[in-house]
Amino acid sequence: MNYRAPWWLPGGNLQTIWPALYARRVFGELPQYRRERWTTPDRDFLDVDWLSNSAPTFPKAPLLVLFHGLEGSSRSHYAEAFADFAAERGLAFAVPHFRGCSGELNQGPRAYHSGDHEEIGWILSRLRAQHQGPVVAVGVSLGGNALMRWAGEAGTEAGNVVSAVASVCSPIDLAAGSQAIGRGFNRLVYTTMFLRSMKPKAMEKLRQHPGLFDGERLMAARDLYEFDDIFTAPLHGFRNADDYYARASAKPHLHRIRIPALVLNALNDPFVPAASLPGPHEVGSFVTLWRPKGGGHVGFPDGHLPGHVRTMPDEVGAWLLHSLPEMSRFVKAL
Repeated sequence: MNYRAPWWLPGGNLQTIWPALYARRVFGELPQYRRERWTTPDRDFLDVDWLSNSAPTFPKAPLLVLFHGLEGSSRSHYAEAFADFAAERGLAFAVPHFRGCSGELNQGPRAYHSGDHEEIGWILSRLRAQHQGPVVAVGVSLGGNALMRWAGEAGTEAGNVVSAVASVCSPIDLAAGSQAIGRGFNRLVYTTMFLRSMKPKAMEKLRQHPGLFDGERLMAARDLYEFDDIFTAPLHGFRNADDYYARASAKPHLHRIRIPALVLNALNDPFVPAASLPGPHEVGSFVTLWRPKGGGHVGFPDGHLPGHVRTMPDEVGAWLLHSLPEMSRFVKAL
């Protein structure tokens, strides 16, 4: 990816915050979604939003699946930009929401987490079963770690479900990401932002399931490590935050991936230390690494004020569609 950040947005923090708040997201219409509610194997539910204001060009056109980041949704800036990319190219497009992220809290005694590869696998298998054409998937931040964790776990079987996968700005070393977001400016701005939505949802979960965790300790949590140690880890079968980060991180499993996979991380991402990123010798021949110098965390604005965030979806989407010969035929036809 030959990305160069605009001169008027210096540094990873500005390249993260400005695109999320002020940059343009689409060239066409804002995406309109049709929602499906799925019953999960454990009798809970999750919501899937399908792009509805653009019909696929062909019945067997590719389906692009997007897994959002921490506290994200189909209305996140990157999700709307990917939806615009899909609409422009006549693709089907779906955003499965992690539990509790679609505007309504899920019912079960759990939420979602960075290494939920079983949930990813179930979602993708269901999408594969109901879509005629090829399926490709991209995960952003938390969603990208979970997607890569699944791809590594699935190995050669992943090819029966999707043709290619990509992660964007994902903290594939969760311990390093937790340390980075818990310091200085990151702690003051990003940690505060996330906890502002995560704590009330957790407390509502406690009202659903009294005794599930220590509510007083959770409300006193000052960073994401403490939140994960009290809430995320024990609710999802981990001993503590350290055990969660070690077992859920995708980085140790990238060498097991056996389908085309793209791992994109900006070197100035405030959430993901460059030193924690894997080298080519750690990932295997199926994985492509993109390491642009700029872009921030899921930013990548172009140089035209107020900026546009389609640059990254265009390049990642094109990589996915060209990853296999069958994809290339669709792209040429489109």
